[in-house]
Amino acid sequence: MGVFERYLSLWVGLSIVAGVLLGQAVPNVFASFAHLEFAHVNLVVAVLIWVMITPMMIQIDFAAVKDVGKKPKGLLLTLVINWLVKPFTMAFLGWLFFRVLFASWVDPSTAGEYIAGMILLGVAPCTAMVFVWSQLTRGDPNYTLVQVSVNNLIMVFAFAPLAALLLGINAIVVPWQTLLLSVGLYVVLPLVAGILIRLLWLRLQSKKPAPQPVSVLVARCKPWSILGLLATVVLLFGLQAPTIVAKPLVIGLIAIPLMLQTYGIFALGYWLALKLKLRHNIAAPACMIGTSNFFELAVAVAIGLFGLHSGAALATVVGVLVEVPVMLSLVWFANRTRHWFSASAGSL
Repeated sequence: MGVFERYLSLWVGLSIVAGVLLGQAVPNVFASFAHLEFAHVNLVVAVLIWVMITPMMIQIDFAAVKDVGKKPKGLLLTLVINWLVKPFTMAFLGWLFFRVLFASWVDPSTAGEYIAGMILLGVAPCTAMVFVWSQLTRGDPNYTLVQVSVNNLIMVFAFAPLAALLLGINAIVVPWQTLLLSVGLYVVLPLVAGILIRLLWLRLQSKKPAPQPVSVLVARCKPWSILGLLATVVLLFGLQAPTIVAKPLVIGLIAIPLMLQTYGIFALGYWLALKLKLRHNIAAPACMIGTSNFFELAVAVAIGLFGLHSGAALATVVGVLVEVPVMLSLVWFANRTRHWFSASAGSL
């Protein structure tokens, strides 16, 4: 693990601080970034996510992808956690904390917006950053790609109905352009770019007397992936800096149920992975997919439905604040417990 990965939690923390400070110092710059969007998708964020994900896509070997479907247990684990467990536990925790435990500190209208933001996080399984978590846990990149692809397909059809159900309304206007464009920008384009770069590398290396493997190219590109992540964190926190500075207590209130959700879902997924006797390179990314959220989509939809300065938008941004350091702690835990799977790993 290189210096970027080894101290990633430190870089993320510094990026959060830098984003807040810059958002306060040069708010007009971030306001101009906020207006660079199409179908409620921020184009600056899209470019940064593209930089973050493309190096992960280079290592995908499609010759191996065709066989992943023959081993469905890891995929089944991800689907059950993402669609039958996580959205409902997120909605329950939102209700428990903001309608019961924190009811005296937050007015009912604002509490409803916070719950809505949490629900939008819960019904948007991770698409982009999961490739970072998978790489950091030495997950199977081909299997991770299949898991993310299947979840994206389900999300197209399940996002609106689940959001409507859990928000307690009969219908919800979901910006389908936002959803489809996000999937295209955050998955399809980086995937195509990764394929082309991989093929070009292999062709160039085939002409050399001592060709280098694709792993050499991946190692060279890896720092760009981490820089894309850090730049995304700076941008998101710069956009929300005024609200974060004005309402620090609220940030803590929202963070508590989100942290409980993240650790609880991971614990359930990891325990099920052990029971299913998955290999660690399948179990770790499967649990990461089930635990983390597609916060780019959640932020975009929250802004589109409730407004840039709404409680729902704030809750989704707090989701970023919580998710990155918490997921890094889970990466550390998954790597330290790799030996738990050595004796029990069997079929996938």
